[in-house]
Amino acid sequence: MKNTDIKKVFSRRFNISKLKKLEDTLKSLSLTEKTILGFFAVILALSTAIMLYKINDNFMIEIPEKGGSLTEGIIGTPRFINPLLAISNADRDLSSLIYSGLMKATPEGELVMDLAKEINVSEDGLTYDVTLKDDIYFHDNTEITAEDIKFTIEKTQDSIIKSPKKANWNGVEIEKISDKEIRFILKTPYSPFLENTTLGILPKHIWESVASEQFAFSQLNIEPIGSGPYKIEKVKTNSSGILESYTLESFNKYALGEPYISKITINLYPNEEKLVKAFEGGIVEGIGIISTEKAEELNNKGKRIERTTLPRIFGLFLNQNKNSIFTNMEIRKALNKSLDKQKIIDEILNGYGVPINGPVPPSSSYFDATTAENSLDIEGAIEILEKNGWKLNENRVREKTIKKVVTPFSFSISTSDAPELKAVAEILKEQWKKIGAEVTIKIFEVGDLNQNVIRPRDYESLLFGEIIGRDMDLFAFWHSSQRNDPGLNIALYANINSDKLLEEVRSTSVEEDRLKKYIKFQEEITDDVPAIFIYSPDFTYVLPTKIKNFSMKQITMPSERFLDVHNWNIETNKIWKIFQ
Repeated sequence: MKNTDIKKVFSRRFNISKLKKLEDTLKSLSLTEKTILGFFAVILALSTAIMLYKINDNFMIEIPEKGGSLTEGIIGTPRFINPLLAISNADRDLSSLIYSGLMKATPEGELVMDLAKEINVSEDGLTYDVTLKDDIYFHDNTEITAEDIKFTIEKTQDSIIKSPKKANWNGVEIEKISDKEIRFILKTPYSPFLENTTLGILPKHIWESVASEQFAFSQLNIEPIGSGPYKIEKVKTNSSGILESYTLESFNKYALGEPYISKITINLYPNEEKLVKAFEGGIVEGIGIISTEKAEELNNKGKRIERTTLPRIFGLFLNQNKNSIFTNMEIRKALNKSLDKQKIIDEILNGYGVPINGPVPPSSSYFDATTAENSLDIEGAIEILEKNGWKLNENRVREKTIKKVVTPFSFSISTSDAPELKAVAEILKEQWKKIGAEVTIKIFEVGDLNQNVIRPRDYESLLFGEIIGRDMDLFAFWHSSQRNDPGLNIALYANINSDKLLEEVRSTSVEEDRLKKYIKFQEEITDDVPAIFIYSPDFTYVLPTKIKNFSMKQITMPSERFLDVHNWNIETNKIWKIFQ
């Protein structure tokens, strides 16, 4: 017999001997001892399994996976799903999902390349050379070229079309360099210009046959073709032909990568009551825009409410040309000092907002917190008025003799018929009565307010809101050249130092310099008190917990909740880290 055979036999005999010994030992155990041994064996097995699971889990990560669907409800019916014409929230919501631009904003407030691969800016800040990415397509699989970019901007500039975006492109020349290159030439440096390049691009091969006069009436505004993250799969109407919903599917050739969520359905409702009813009945999973009152009700029921402060400035803008009492610094300071802004936020906005004391939104990187102190001091306000000769008369209204004329502390507030603003106006009247002011409220329908009050500047004071863009260009709101329509300087503010700072901010792209100038500008406004700044509202968004990787830190309008929609996900999978 070979040595190897002997070893095998010896080994076999040895193992049998050990097994026999173990078997005899187990047989000799009592029932109690066998039970205890079995219990510990089970514990050992479970512990080992848990330990192995945790070790395995530590080496694995969860990653997004394509699939799933989202149904969201919004109020209103879209008319212009077209980036050149979109005016309503419904228009903008669907346009943001269907179209894409050369650049795209992120939820963090930055700009990233979308259709553009590279943008070079000349040293003088006048020329922008844009190179397009390769293999970029519209939803009908037609390749995007510089011709589409040129066509879109020229249509935006067309005065017949009357695009709300026209002002952004006035005076800009467009040159097609090649199929993949286009050049923009500005007349003067404008540092926020790149923000304009987020404009959605139209497919020339589809729109070129539509005359400018017919642009607003084209069916393409209802069934659009873009190049954004989602394309239209189905449009549903009721028996009367009224739009009911849009079903969108992910676009696999989207420039920033196919979205993870396969399908998004947008249901359309005529009012908030029906929308909330659909949500509570499980017909929709999310609500695009909702009042703060309803948002708080749903929040109390444990629903997921995402919120962020919008860069909107609501305040009372004072027209010194229409009421001379506002030329008195003590009046402006007393009004500001005696206003309980938090009360307005708590009672009217249900806590969904922040008090402000200046023209720069708190969400902006240019916001100067040192000028934002908002200490309520009614006694201090009364002291300022008393010190400057404003005495109470028999009607408990303050008055002062100015140039031999008895001038009462009285003025009117003009505002829109929006319930929120009407309620705010009532609180202003109530609070300022405490310091001896007589306030009259004038309510106007929105269209009437814009055409017959704001445009001709026919108001003593105006309770209104300003929408500040991501580019933070405050020139139109506060430069003295913008005091008359179509300028937006509704406080009719004129300050040489402020004018110079706003002009310099426009011409510099150095962030450190822009920050310094904006801080100085805020200091000028704080010293002059041309308006009583009140609050910036929160945007509230209801969405299901199944949506992951959602963010909206810095958005300028509700439709921008979809800025990062291509990165949202519902489905997930786990893989080992080494395979990431």
